[in-house]
Amino acid sequence: MKAAEAIVKFLVEEGVDTVFGYPGGYIVHVYEALRKSDIRHILVRQESAAAHSANGYARVSGKTGVCIATSGPGATNLITGVATAYMDSIPLVVLTGQVPSSMIGRDVFQEADIKGATESFTKHNYLVRDAKDLPRIFREAFHIASTGRPGPVLIDLPHDIQAADIPYSYPETVHISGYKPTVKGHEGQIKRALKAIAESERPLILAGGGVNLARAHTELLYFSEKSGIPVVHTLMGKGAFPSNHPHYVGMIGTHGFSYANEAVSMADLVVFIGARIADRTAGGTQILPENMRIVHIDVDPAEIGKIVGTNIPIVGDLRVILKQMNEKIKKKDTSAWLETLRAMKTEETYETGRLVNPKKAIRILSGKLSDTAIMVADVGQNQFWAARHFEDLPGRKFMASGGMGTMGYGIPAAVGAKIAAPDRQVVAVCGDGGFQMSMFELGTIAANEIDLKIVLFNNSHLGMVREIQNRVFGQNSHTALDKNPDFVMLAKAYGISGVRVEKDEDLKSAFDQALSHKGPFLVECVVDPDESTL
Repeated sequence: MKAAEAIVKFLVEEGVDTVFGYPGGYIVHVYEALRKSDIRHILVRQESAAAHSANGYARVSGKTGVCIATSGPGATNLITGVATAYMDSIPLVVLTGQVPSSMIGRDVFQEADIKGATESFTKHNYLVRDAKDLPRIFREAFHIASTGRPGPVLIDLPHDIQAADIPYSYPETVHISGYKPTVKGHEGQIKRALKAIAESERPLILAGGGVNLARAHTELLYFSEKSGIPVVHTLMGKGAFPSNHPHYVGMIGTHGFSYANEAVSMADLVVFIGARIADRTAGGTQILPENMRIVHIDVDPAEIGKIVGTNIPIVGDLRVILKQMNEKIKKKDTSAWLETLRAMKTEETYETGRLVNPKKAIRILSGKLSDTAIMVADVGQNQFWAARHFEDLPGRKFMASGGMGTMGYGIPAAVGAKIAAPDRQVVAVCGDGGFQMSMFELGTIAANEIDLKIVLFNNSHLGMVREIQNRVFGQNSHTALDKNPDFVMLAKAYGISGVRVEKDEDLKSAFDQALSHKGPFLVECVVDPDESTL
């Protein structure tokens, strides 16, 4: 059969039911095969949204997300989304069209070396030179993307390769020399870790995004309850542990809670679980005590000890390792330690000013959402207002761009999340800057009748940058978003309902209106530019 038809059959073999993309001249063979298939195609309004939507779809569905673009500018528009997925370890298979094989390297129309351009932020990538290699390549791509530490894999498909005739086959197994991710934790290291925990007086669990990726929530909860160890988490680890649990402390990092950061500095042993401990995490905890013992559990051995020195490394799948540890962990009397941490915890107050208090807005919204709601934050002040005040109930999910910090992520990622979970409430939270980096996706939302709620915090500035400038330089510049549009009218132009809120008293009725409305809805909250992140 034609290779393009085989490619679509490969996707079906991998359980793909939805792809996000934008067609073009050098990917038309694949699109013709898609037209004849049962796979749902979501036509985004710009290629970067295809990668972000596939990202959101993957994080909610637990499957590998798939996005498609044509050659040249179509492929290069995917780059930021691919890098975003790479930094946050999200499994994607990215398909790009390419000029005919005989023309590669001649700088012909819409040619770009996308394989070379993405080498540093894909887990692996391919430029297909022989159509007969397609079955092996696709089988490997999905395996690599979803195993070990997940990540994006890109397959560049020359136009003539798509049109070639090949005998159909699809390998049942994968054999990649040198690629054998560790799954089970080393028994000796686990024994050392359990001994260190038993000897500690102030142990602490630090949960990272790896817990969410491994879907190890049940195992982590059991581990904390059986051992008595309290839990803090990173931004990407939000949702790994329920915030209404007595062992929950809070989010750490530069934008985390001060008492959670202090808890880390007071601990004599910290168990890092699926956390990279990057600069915005370690920076918020200042300098970790020199006498602190560290157990670091991660599927990627390269992350262990890369930033923070580790005493006991354990490599493998978090769910498997936690199950191993849960079989042998013994209950500790941590009552005094837990009481100390509870005494440190402070409840935030919400001042009412002349405009909307965004922290209060998120807290009110959180109280109205269901126990299975999904909140997707963009990047900037809105991200941390959401992260600090959205309550992590069991069954809920919080998503954000962590490692790359990509503005414009929130709305398209929320589109993917809602398509993956049509029966769950999905809310996208963004600022006026990030919204205008992806507001073209209102077209995708309207065309596909996606029941997505958008909360837009409008302070007419690039708020996070402005806040940093004021803190560092005592003044700010080049952050005013002059001539912002009427966002509610803009949504209306797409047939999307909306409401503008300018004071706290109107928040409850606005959110009630949004959540009871069938279909997409925009709530614009007007915020004072001087409103701080913390």
